[in-house]
Amino acid sequence: MSIDVIAVVGAGTMGHGIAHVAALAGAQVRLYDLDEAVVSRGLQAIAANLAKGVARGKVDEATLDATVARISGGTDLAQAVAGADLVVEAVPEKLELKRSLFAAVEPHVGARAILATNTSSLSIARISEAVTRPGQVIGLHFFNPVHIMQLLEIVVHDGTAPVVLQACREWGAAIGKQCITVKDFPGFATSRLGVCLGMEAIRMVEQGVASAEDIDTAMVLGYRHPIGPLRLTDLVGVDVRMHIGEYLAKELGNAAFEPPDLMRRMVADGLLGKKTGRGFYSWES
Repeated sequence: MSIDVIAVVGAGTMGHGIAHVAALAGAQVRLYDLDEAVVSRGLQAIAANLAKGVARGKVDEATLDATVARISGGTDLAQAVAGADLVVEAVPEKLELKRSLFAAVEPHVGARAILATNTSSLSIARISEAVTRPGQVIGLHFFNPVHIMQLLEIVVHDGTAPVVLQACREWGAAIGKQCITVKDFPGFATSRLGVCLGMEAIRMVEQGVASAEDIDTAMVLGYRHPIGPLRLTDLVGVDVRMHIGEYLAKELGNAAFEPPDLMRRMVADGLLGKKTGRGFYSWES
């Protein structure tokens, strides 16, 4: 199964990052969102990140121009997905939203089109129930920032067609990712481990064990993590991680994933991390 035309649904941080790496690898990419302003910001972010690559000597000007030329943006869903070999959704972590989106996409794509969800924890099987060809549904969990992070977590449910998995593994390698394959289970591999660590780190701040900076430093220098769990929570979004924690606590029956009171207060006060300027860190500058 050749993947040459890709539609990315959702032009936010993850969506425009996925569009970036797909176009850089040579695919024709269509970036869709409900709001034209969001699409425009996504396209601008791609160009800006490519420009940073040029400044650092990692990308040349010709590659930048060719990559940007391969990406189009718009607010017509049917037009965006028509003829796509792969549709990747990068919309908010709400099961019914993802299900309704795939149900809306399916009539406009070919029988061989792969429908991929970038969910970090939701059930791939339950998402696949919304379409008539569940074997074409798979999880492609990217990491932020997509154009830098090397991992691609490929998640298969019991009905995922082997040819779909193989095509996604080959495409993942083509865009420069190290792929791991994980069975459809709450939290998969990365979120299950990462969110559990993050929740415990928040409890430590709540209990006054140490500052957010010192807890993160402990994990970076003591365990060689590239980034501490609290700074990562700010980057992902305190609210996003809270919702994932609630979901995993319920699905796994494990209180370790239950969001601490401090986290709930931060979300209620709008301290959501980098996207709002403040979280466990100040990002206002």
